[in-house]
Amino acid sequence: MLYITIISVIAAAACLVRLWFVKREMKRMTSKLKAYNDGRTGKKLDLTFFDRHIESLAAEINRQSDLVVEAEAQRRRTENELRQAVANISHDIRTPLTSIFGYIQLLESDEITGEEKQEYVGIVKNRTKRLQVLLNDFFELSVIESPDYPMKHERLRLNILLPDIVTGLYDQFNEYHITPDLQLPESDIILYADESAVRRVAENLLLNTIKHTSGQVRIILQMRQGMAVLTIANEARHLTGSDLNVLFDRFYTADQTRSGKGTGLGLSIARSLMEKMNGSLNAELQGGHLLMICKWKLP
Repeated sequence: MLYITIISVIAAAACLVRLWFVKREMKRMTSKLKAYNDGRTGKKLDLTFFDRHIESLAAEINRQSDLVVEAEAQRRRTENELRQAVANISHDIRTPLTSIFGYIQLLESDEITGEEKQEYVGIVKNRTKRLQVLLNDFFELSVIESPDYPMKHERLRLNILLPDIVTGLYDQFNEYHITPDLQLPESDIILYADESAVRRVAENLLLNTIKHTSGQVRIILQMRQGMAVLTIANEARHLTGSDLNVLFDRFYTADQTRSGKGTGLGLSIARSLMEKMNGSLNAELQGGHLLMICKWKLP
């Protein structure tokens, strides 16, 4: 009986000691967490008393802290991007509007000739078309990025669809004296995706390439590791690695003077559509050439 009593006392004492250590550790964790939340320290929780339940709790608290930091960084990036977008929208809308208003004032003059009037009307039309393209692209991007944007999945033969898209841009290639080098696989590449989205992605990438290259354009479609891979490559010696980080940002143009070659929304629209199709769109620089790489998972 005495032996049982001694064992019970020892067990109770061990439990009390353990409880004291647990309470001390919880108090220390609370103090550290409060200091972290108050911004007095950036150090995460660590343990001096090891218990698997407390370890799990500390790990989840540290993970939550990481998520909060990541969310805050994302919020700052979004705010900066929004401010830049607003500034660029203001610039891109104000510039053609100012030009349109100026030429309208010239058209109101009685001193201009018929030829000048015709020239000014043509300029006003061109500026108006640019403004229309900008507003249409901006509206399209906002619609695509909405959570309920509809995507229709249908069976596509990508090796048949791609030549049709390239052929549809014949006039643009011809205008810039570019002969595209189209390389297709011998076998069919079957893809389940939204045809209009695939067309828009390819068209946006090709139009961006046409406007910003003076050399050859290679369009390569192949199947790699269970994925359909479309690569569009063109000479781009003016680009640097830092450009790749912002290439898909809204309104970004490599032409920093924003001289009217594009709205800077085409690549953003293409990437958003690829993400809606559970694909990816990335850019790489290789030997002075820009590679736009689209990837779709094959069924």
